[in-house]
Amino acid sequence: MTNKNNKIQQWQNPLIYLLAFSSGFCIMGIELLGGRILAVFMLSLSFGYLAGGKLSTKAASLNRYGLIFICAGIAILPVAFSSEWLMEAIFLAIEDTRYGSLLASMALFFIPTVILGMISPYSVRLLVTDKNKSGQVAGFLYFVSTLGSALGTIITSFYLVLLFEVNDIIMVFSATLLVLGVSAMLFNRVNQQKTLSENDNNHQGVAHE
Repeated sequence: MTNKNNKIQQWQNPLIYLLAFSSGFCIMGIELLGGRILAVFMLSLSFGYLAGGKLSTKAASLNRYGLIFICAGIAILPVAFSSEWLMEAIFLAIEDTRYGSLLASMALFFIPTVILGMISPYSVRLLVTDKNKSGQVAGFLYFVSTLGSALGTIITSFYLVLLFEVNDIIMVFSATLLVLGVSAMLFNRVNQQKTLSENDNNHQGVAHE
């Protein structure tokens, strides 16, 4: 039983690192597509880190982790479908372009970036099983996430924006987040089914004895 649980853990941790890497990639890609107001993204991420850390203390699971990705994928969709009329309405109501740009960025990117910011602290909670190694685990996680952010910056700014429309790139990021979230939830369900099956077999073995 212990060996099988260890095997599950060996697959779960790489999956979490992959998801953290991908979220870092998407965060920076969305940030680059979102415009020039860096403060909006920094503020959103700070709230996301706070919320993710708080949420991770309440029965953290891979299922909820996947749900964060799904919520982020859905929350970013209005950027592709509603940005034009929303920005037009804001700039008609606010004459100063500085405040108009700030409000437009907040309206479009605040919620999805907060949700994306929740991923890193939640990842740490899922990965840390030994408090003596928590610093090492967190350090490697942020290495992986930041590496994803760096690649997201390079690939988005050097290639994607030159080859595709901005809305199409946003849709790809959204689809990526949704697929990653569903993958995490499916992985969690398979693990639960295996655990239940193993428990049933153990009970049956004890009963036969």
